[in-house]
Amino acid sequence: MGTPQQTMTRTPNPGLTLAAMVCVVAMTQIDMTIVSIAAPDIQSDLGLSVTGLQWMVTGYLVSLAALFALGGRLADVVGHRTMVIAGSIVFVSASMACGATPSGSIAEAWLVTARVVQGAGAALMFPAALAVVLAAFPIERRGRAVAIFFAIAGALTSLGPFVGAYLTEWTWRSIFFINVPVFIAGLILTLRARVDNHKVQQRVDWAGALLVVVGVGLSITGFQQAATWGWASPATLACLIGGAVAIGVFVLFERTRDEPLLRLRYFTNRVFAAQNAVLLAASAAFVPVFFFSSLYAQVGLGWSPSNSGLYLLIFFGGFAPAVQVAGRLLDTGRAKLAAVSGGALGTLGFIMWAQRLPGLSENNQWPWILVAGAGLGLIIGASNTDAVNQVPEEHFGEATGITQTVRNYGASLGLAVLGTLFASQLQTDIENASSSLGIEKSQADEIAAALHGSGGDPSEVFNQFGANAGKVFSAAQEGFAEASQYVFWGLAACMAITTVVALIALPWRRPSP
Repeated sequence: MGTPQQTMTRTPNPGLTLAAMVCVVAMTQIDMTIVSIAAPDIQSDLGLSVTGLQWMVTGYLVSLAALFALGGRLADVVGHRTMVIAGSIVFVSASMACGATPSGSIAEAWLVTARVVQGAGAALMFPAALAVVLAAFPIERRGRAVAIFFAIAGALTSLGPFVGAYLTEWTWRSIFFINVPVFIAGLILTLRARVDNHKVQQRVDWAGALLVVVGVGLSITGFQQAATWGWASPATLACLIGGAVAIGVFVLFERTRDEPLLRLRYFTNRVFAAQNAVLLAASAAFVPVFFFSSLYAQVGLGWSPSNSGLYLLIFFGGFAPAVQVAGRLLDTGRAKLAAVSGGALGTLGFIMWAQRLPGLSENNQWPWILVAGAGLGLIIGASNTDAVNQVPEEHFGEATGITQTVRNYGASLGLAVLGTLFASQLQTDIENASSSLGIEKSQADEIAAALHGSGGDPSEVFNQFGANAGKVFSAAQEGFAEASQYVFWGLAACMAITTVVALIALPWRRPSP
């Protein structure tokens, strides 16, 4: 296990420490969604290819997920405060490089590389930041503290499209430069809070790190690109099979190490294993809901990108208070109640939300959006904290690296499966909705591709119909809403799985960590 290099002392100002870490991770959470809004402007200005545009978004997410485990281990070995600062510097430096992307033939390679480095910085920073919050509070107050952390982090994720839309009206480069003042504020707060630099005297298992980076990186690349490449394409299969093999080799290899990158024996702890399974299933709904609800708001409801952020804020009207309730339940030993009730509420919320999507009005949707948000709010922060609570304090960074890798794996799988389902159903529904207008199948497929983001500019696609463009768009909205129903039923299925896992695997009486 290694011996702590220093006594695990509480920070003198836990409240300020929490504020500092929230400020630090704000950059990473906003950047998960902010770029998608600015993507058309970036592509137009820099002349990016469709592949380059996709990897501007995917490269960040793949790098983030692949390096979480290493980031968590480095946080424990190098020091939590050190990795927070180092990861922040890497992240903000890459952000500045993104904003300074030159025009010309080098633009695509420059921007994609900078985004990958951004993801690496976030992966180094996030586990350390969460470990700092966990260590700053005694266990009886930890649930409420982490609830605040995840409530704000989640809200910032939803604000990405909203903020991005307004910043892009000035210049798309500002969505990256905005991270600089946030970084400065986070650094000042971190230093003022006198965050303790917890560390253990151990070596880093670099061979294991390489295996997990290759395994997770290939797997998530396969998941992310499956909707574009196709599930049966050689590239997708190579990524998924190669990733599975690398992860299998990693598991076997780690069992032979005296100081492994990840202590797989943590999974022999019932609560740790069960809560990671809960996070896997819940995350398959949590991240996709941002993407698909934003698309629905813009296409189905006809809202602007900035207003689509307001649609997501309804979700956080339920999410934020529920996170606080879950934190209190966790602090009183009722983590299973939080997970089971959250899964049940989420299942109900997404089913009822899905049934109202064809109405193309948020007026009869918002109560169920709140319920769905509350369901996920009861799970995400509390389950993460309950899992990490099961390991010794000096290994919080490593355990956080595991939980965040699991969350990203679940999110990528959810996006891939639901994205494929959506693309297929969208094509069918738009063909059916457009047939009454005499639109040929090839034209309907062109509309579906444009609305899904894998085809041309939607405005140009609809303009070809001249005076009938309005009627064609209305038919497309109808088809889009019907296809979205299948996605939201899929989100409900993820939450139902979460409920079953929590009900069966988690003990009602939580064992002491």
